[in-house]
Amino acid sequence: MSVMDRPLIAPDRQISGFRPFKVLHHFRKLVADKEDTEQVFHIIEATKGKRSHRQAWDFIGCKTGQDFLQRGVNIPAMLDDHDRWADCDENSVAKHYMRFMKTEGLSAAGLVAESHRWAPPEARPQDQTEWYFDRLRDTHDLFHILTGYGRDALGETSLLGFSFEQNYNTGVLFIAYAGARQIKKVSATKAPIYAAIREGRALGKAADKLAHMDVEAVMRSDIDEVRSRMNIGKPVIYRECLRILEDEGMLASDLALSEPQVA
Repeated sequence: MSVMDRPLIAPDRQISGFRPFKVLHHFRKLVADKEDTEQVFHIIEATKGKRSHRQAWDFIGCKTGQDFLQRGVNIPAMLDDHDRWADCDENSVAKHYMRFMKTEGLSAAGLVAESHRWAPPEARPQDQTEWYFDRLRDTHDLFHILTGYGRDALGETSLLGFSFEQNYNTGVLFIAYAGARQIKKVSATKAPIYAAIREGRALGKAADKLAHMDVEAVMRSDIDEVRSRMNIGKPVIYRECLRILEDEGMLASDLALSEPQVA
């Protein structure tokens, strides 16, 4: 069944709201292993409430959403087709994206596979609402590229602050502030970590909805032009935090959310 033939809301879709005990259970697992991305999906699902769903339904019902539904583009496959972007300019979003994914050893398909470890697609509601939430997942690494947040622990938590103001999932905000607290705990840094999260929120609130963009058109566009057009500001406090951490002898790439191991 094509996405266009699916109902807007499947009969088995549940809107549960915030489930704090489930969130805490999976957050502890994430703290133990920050690369265990599966736990993020559990947390997001445990906190996906009415506001997130209303945004999904509003987008699906608008002209842009309907156009994307009809086009039926497989975003992960498109992003992973690097030959498709070979002729793009060096300052295009596509070239920045490909360099980022190569450096980090990532693929769009890999994020999809990680989400399927949490819940296989056949176990998820077969509706257009799920198509929208898949779109949020599939554009995650483009959020990194367009905002300038890295994959270090502070970059990820600051980006979650940005993402909350874009998508209104309280689990995302919970992870952001809990992650900031953990960074402070394990590093004892003087850097304004919580201010970086607040900055991310302010930038996310001011920017256009990144998950609603025409991904193919954005990929071929100049990254500076896209940031200006979508009102994506610079993460100044985040970068200052990275400078302070480096001055304190900590590399952002080595900063984990988990407690350091003692021999």
